[in-house]
Amino acid sequence: MVSPAQARPETFPNSLESHNDFASMELSEVVSNAILSAYNGGLLNVNLSSPPSGDGLGSSGAATSPILTSNDALLFHEKCGTLIKLSNNNKTAERRRPLDEFNNGVVMTNRPLRDNEMFEIRIDKLVDKWSGSIEIGVTTHNPNSLEYPATMTNLQSGTIMMSGCGILTNGKGTRREYCEFSLDELQEGDHIGLTRKSNSALHFFINGIDQGVATPLTPPVVYGVVDLYGMAVKVTIVHNNNHSDRLRRNNAILRALSPEGALRRAAPAAQAEPERLLFHPNCGQKAAITHEGRTALRPHATDDFNHGVVLSSRALRDGEVFQVRIDKMVDKWAGSIEIGVTTHNPAYLQLPSTMTNLRSGTWMMTGNGVMHNGTTILDEYGHNLDRLKAGDTVGVVRREDGTLHFFVNGMTQGPAAWNVPPGVYAVVDLYGQAAQATIVDDVEVPPVPEPLPEGNNQVSPSSPSSGAGGSDLRFHQLHGSNAVITNGGRTALRHNCRSEFNDAIVISNRALRDGELFEIVIQKMVDRWSGSIEAGVTAIRPEDLEFPNTMTDIDYDTWMLSGTAIMQDGNTMRNNYGCDLDALGTGARIGMMRTAKGDLHYFINGQDQGAACSGLPPEVYAVVDLYGQCVQVSITNATGPMDNSLATSNTATEKSFPLHSPVAGVAHRFHSTCGKNVTLEEDGTRAVRATGYAHGLVFSTKELKAEEVFEVKVEELDEKWAGSLRLGLTTLAPGEMGPGAGSGPGLPPSLPELRTKTTWMVSSCEVRRDGQLQRMNYGRNLERLGVGSRVGIRRGADDTMHILVDGEDMGPAATGIAKNVWAVLDLYGPVRSVSIVSSTRLEEPEGTQPPSPSSDTGSEGEEDDEGEDHGLGGQNQVGIMPAAFEFLENHGKNILLSNGNRTATRVASYNQGIVVISQPLVPQLLVQVRIDFLNRQWTSSLVLGVITCPPERLNFPASACALKRAAWLLRGRGVFHNGLKICEKFGPNLDTCPEGTILGLRLDSSGGLHLHVNGVDHGVAVPDVPQPCHALVDLYGQCEQVTIVSPEPGAASGKSAGTQGDMEKADMVDGIKESVCWGPQPAASPLKSCEYHALCSRFQELLLLPEDYFIPPPKRSLCYCESCRKLRGDETHRRRGEPPREYALPFGWCRFNLRVNPHLEAGTLTKKWHMAYHGSNVAAVRRVLDRGELGAGTASILSCRPLKGEPGVGFEEPGENCAPPREEQPPPVLLSPSLQYAGAETLASKVQFRDPKSQRTHQAQVAFQVCVRPGSYTPGPPSAALREPPDPHFSPAELEWVTKEKGATLLYALLVRVE
Repeated sequence: MVSPAQARPETFPNSLESHNDFASMELSEVVSNAILSAYNGGLLNVNLSSPPSGDGLGSSGAATSPILTSNDALLFHEKCGTLIKLSNNNKTAERRRPLDEFNNGVVMTNRPLRDNEMFEIRIDKLVDKWSGSIEIGVTTHNPNSLEYPATMTNLQSGTIMMSGCGILTNGKGTRREYCEFSLDELQEGDHIGLTRKSNSALHFFINGIDQGVATPLTPPVVYGVVDLYGMAVKVTIVHNNNHSDRLRRNNAILRALSPEGALRRAAPAAQAEPERLLFHPNCGQKAAITHEGRTALRPHATDDFNHGVVLSSRALRDGEVFQVRIDKMVDKWAGSIEIGVTTHNPAYLQLPSTMTNLRSGTWMMTGNGVMHNGTTILDEYGHNLDRLKAGDTVGVVRREDGTLHFFVNGMTQGPAAWNVPPGVYAVVDLYGQAAQATIVDDVEVPPVPEPLPEGNNQVSPSSPSSGAGGSDLRFHQLHGSNAVITNGGRTALRHNCRSEFNDAIVISNRALRDGELFEIVIQKMVDRWSGSIEAGVTAIRPEDLEFPNTMTDIDYDTWMLSGTAIMQDGNTMRNNYGCDLDALGTGARIGMMRTAKGDLHYFINGQDQGAACSGLPPEVYAVVDLYGQCVQVSITNATGPMDNSLATSNTATEKSFPLHSPVAGVAHRFHSTCGKNVTLEEDGTRAVRATGYAHGLVFSTKELKAEEVFEVKVEELDEKWAGSLRLGLTTLAPGEMGPGAGSGPGLPPSLPELRTKTTWMVSSCEVRRDGQLQRMNYGRNLERLGVGSRVGIRRGADDTMHILVDGEDMGPAATGIAKNVWAVLDLYGPVRSVSIVSSTRLEEPEGTQPPSPSSDTGSEGEEDDEGEDHGLGGQNQVGIMPAAFEFLENHGKNILLSNGNRTATRVASYNQGIVVISQPLVPQLLVQVRIDFLNRQWTSSLVLGVITCPPERLNFPASACALKRAAWLLRGRGVFHNGLKICEKFGPNLDTCPEGTILGLRLDSSGGLHLHVNGVDHGVAVPDVPQPCHALVDLYGQCEQVTIVSPEPGAASGKSAGTQGDMEKADMVDGIKESVCWGPQPAASPLKSCEYHALCSRFQELLLLPEDYFIPPPKRSLCYCESCRKLRGDETHRRRGEPPREYALPFGWCRFNLRVNPHLEAGTLTKKWHMAYHGSNVAAVRRVLDRGELGAGTASILSCRPLKGEPGVGFEEPGENCAPPREEQPPPVLLSPSLQYAGAETLASKVQFRDPKSQRTHQAQVAFQVCVRPGSYTPGPPSAALREPPDPHFSPAELEWVTKEKGATLLYALLVRVE
């Protein structure tokens, strides 16, 4: 019990000075307790009668611990890091040589921590040299036996550390943002503490404030550990029973707490008006404050682009707008002003180079995004600050509800952040182009609107109109902890999307009616997490739902679509549903509808995907989980009673693509005024410098409009000169100066000397204005241009100049470009001639689409329907592509469409050539394109594949391999998914396809993607492709033109009339195909000129084998002679089977493919078996084929003993399951992975024959290529005597395989070699 003399005083004294009596110690504890109670509700209980015990008993405890003796007091252990010096009776630790070394400063407590015992330290000294600072935590390691690491986060066991503002367990991050404070930003005098609670939870304290649970499970025996890392040099353990320690601790708490915040909590009703908003004198290294704190500037803005951070002198009041006017800008740098708020007091903040580097308590608007603690939380928010000019204003306000709003020129941009704490300071970062800003007072700013249907802003082109739509369906006000509902309940987003991936479930405000569609559109995504949106329905009322991390955690009354899986109550009830939510991109629409029968249907972009499940209860709520990559969705106007008008218009996207697509009859021209050495040709579309290296200026005939591109292609180079092509924009009208040969001043010899009017130009990689250097290291060096390179210039709508090289935008080169400018080029140095490849499409909106021979758009849908019916007519039939298929108008920048959009031509460079077929792939419908033209100047060739994201809005990259989402591609001989190779050596090499090759894609009934080459199916390249999907062709490298073609009748099924043995063939092995012997169309096939292939084919015909044993043409045979294999670029060895095992390709032989047992093929046995060879002789071939496998009854030379003749063996031979005769066991069969061994003369006997064509005598051998079941054979050394050494690639101990098992081999091909 507290005595009257020790009772709490009525008022606090004006100072916290020390006294020598016990009352002063009581007073400091009262002050500490009062301060903490005001902020934390009394998180720390101070016992005034005695110091707190280590056991942490409260005042009601049955017993109290005695006062700790010096031996029980927490001290630093005498064993410590190599650079640590202990002092002050081991209470103080200091890192020696702090300016030379930044680590090896680990110290630990001398004993384990007791439950509820506070281990607290004070930072005594910091150095401003290193990055990073103090780290603190606990470890289970005993300091007596621990080998101290250089830094504690290197310890991989038993260690929990707080580093920065995150928690690391055993060296790995487990919580990224544990608290708002960062240890890296603490100052000298700040206190850090930790305690392990009796419930095993670990808490950290900063300046006495509990930061909450860092980890719920802490081992029972742990030591305190401090890492004096980086800036941290010296610390001292704080004991609460030490009077001096308590006073210094209280001072640290008072300094850390906002004075304005303390006044606000205790302020009387008649609080005085706060002082005028000014900039704080503590500002960035390169910033200065003038005009009595009203103006901030970077005095040397052209020399430095950062270190211009300034803060307000006091915290903002709720609803108080902080607004600044941009007074001055420079056009040298990229980026511009940034504005926001921070919880850090400017008096104590060590200002960073740019405010977005701060990792705690900071919200900033930068560009048109919003960042929190250096992480982007909104990607497309409001007006782009980088486009502001001098005179524009920007502002920020924190509302009473904790939302943060930004203003641009007095217009609110909507809510940018939520749950922003009170007492924040305004921040302005004079970054990049922003050189000076002034605080604006007494400006009428429109009130921040409540979250009504006006929404926060137009976040994407697909944002639904808030005022439209008659449905009352909205998102419910109850939702997951990371979800935010805006736009009057029509928009849901996940804030902190780059640091949080779940806890963002939203649900409809009422149950769905029968037949009512609830549709949302994906507006924002982040390329950070795996997985994406999940959608479904639940019978749980929002008021009764305890929102879990993800909706699939609910184990009752919930049906969800996750990826392609339908899940009920958290369990998968169906896989491979008709769509894949993980493959959807921005702009995709997802709808859910419960039918009157109780079925759940999903709609993707308005297309019904069919019944997902049935038996739903009458009242279900729509539920959406903003998971993983999906960040923001909005309810569309299609929500409500189901109708069929769900298509979206992409007119804007389709109208913009021809900007870089040249067409016949180029509209751009060069002006007749040009340098004296320039000759204009081809109606002003080609400029040639006739002599010398200078006097090569040329201009556009007209001013460039906003976003118009003037582009040329380099036609000729003169390597004897140095320098580069120069290009830019000028306010000089070409007609104002006559040519140099005429009267008047004439044009200067080079572009840098053109200074009569303002001129911006790029030369090499330098940006100049009126000849003066403005910027270096810009974009690609123009000195590296070659013949065929394309260079363009664009004046942006934001008054910026952009240079494009081979279709790739190099970014803004200069800003503040005048409105009326002409394109200007300088044919200087090595660049001798250029030709124009761009057009003034912006002036001809009606000409954006190439002319089509079919103008009757009304019949297009009917043709599509007929095509689908035809393709689905038979379950195993391959449908023929309808004639209505065409390429989509949205395509790569270098593509020109013609022939009714059925022909695509890449008109420049080697990339930017992606085209997509407009109609989605239909199962069993073959879509084919023909290679029309190849340019051997380049390497590599076309890429083929499918994408499952909507192609209408897709911004195509330079090459298809850069597609990182929902893309499956065939390139060369590899299969790629989202840029990563998932299969090697599939099918023929697409890089070697000659002109005339017809390539096709087909989806089978199970969703497998097949590759067809000249009508030959090469098997499944990608299984289980999500639908709908669109065929994609990338006209890359050599491939410059393709045309959509319709196959000949029967071609798709492999029964077209073709040449036998001289068309392209493929070898299907384990889903990995061997190369095709490429050739042009049959009339000029190289195989026709391959005499060896023809000779082997004639010998095979002499064997009089039934044709039914062989695969029909054109997949019948494949030649491996020297010429054919080199033409294909075949590798010598391959791997196949499970586990994979090497085998050699049959070089020098010709292969005739055999039909595989369909039951075995359907069972995918061939995909898992190994490949080997079996030498034989002519007499045994027919018997082996009749029998269907190697084994008893095959007069094989590789049998271990000779077999007796079996005259009765033939078509009456029993099946493969017939038991062998009782008196003998089936003899073993010898195989080899190398045909050099299996095809040796001692194993595969030779036979002479007369060629019926040449009447010459030749020697021939035969062998079989077989699939062997793994585990059925025993490898061993060769048993046959050989004249030549065996294949050195294989180990002699594994060159011969012996099998005795019935059914262990599967005949794959007959091999023939002729000498």
